[in-house]
Amino acid sequence: MNDSLLIALQLLLAHVLTDFVFQTKAWVSHKQQLKAKSWFLYFHAILAGLLTYLLLQQWTSFLVPIGIAVTHFFIDLWKLRAKEDNLKVFLIDQFLHVLVLALAWWYLNAEQVEVLKGLKEFLTSPYFLAITTGYLLVIFPVGFIIGKATKKWQEEIAEEEALSSLESAGRVIGIFERILIFTLILTDNFGAIGFLIGAKSILRFGDSKTGNARKQTEYVLIGTLMSFALSILIGSLVRVLIF
Repeated sequence: MNDSLLIALQLLLAHVLTDFVFQTKAWVSHKQQLKAKSWFLYFHAILAGLLTYLLLQQWTSFLVPIGIAVTHFFIDLWKLRAKEDNLKVFLIDQFLHVLVLALAWWYLNAEQVEVLKGLKEFLTSPYFLAITTGYLLVIFPVGFIIGKATKKWQEEIAEEEALSSLESAGRVIGIFERILIFTLILTDNFGAIGFLIGAKSILRFGDSKTGNARKQTEYVLIGTLMSFALSILIGSLVRVLIF
């Protein structure tokens, strides 16, 4: 294992231990109530720096552990002062932490020129660009196309009876569904796609015996089959490009 990867893993492990292993619900609750007045907030930030220092084992270097402790404090303080504590805030919070870790890794990496060269090669690789573009296509444009194509059926169901499902649940399910299908195609696991189709069909038709449920089920299956077809098409094209 090269030094660059080792440093990245050490920094990431320190963060995971700080934010998810050693931080208890009592700490989180105390911080949410008292915010900047909570001594847990300060202890949590110090712990982030201390674990970083211990895992890096660079005993004469204090800049990175101190920098991580300070930035961890202010990032968490921002999160505590956010109006809502939802997934969006959590993801922004973690992104900022990871960004700090990336900067720390860059500072500690002795082969910065080689890293830049490797990053440039990575970003100009047809393999990387094809896979990234494929994932973006199945996540965003395909979802938009399916939404437009099935709009008339959705409106028909809505006129007769309000859709009884979680808000945006179908869109989220569809995104994960297409990501899974695209990944299965890239890893040459076409057979698993059949099991996925069968499982979803059984699940949906199991609740289609009363009221307007059958129409909702048919609407969902139309969207599902369109989602599968487009994901398989894109995945197959990407396979042709990269293999």
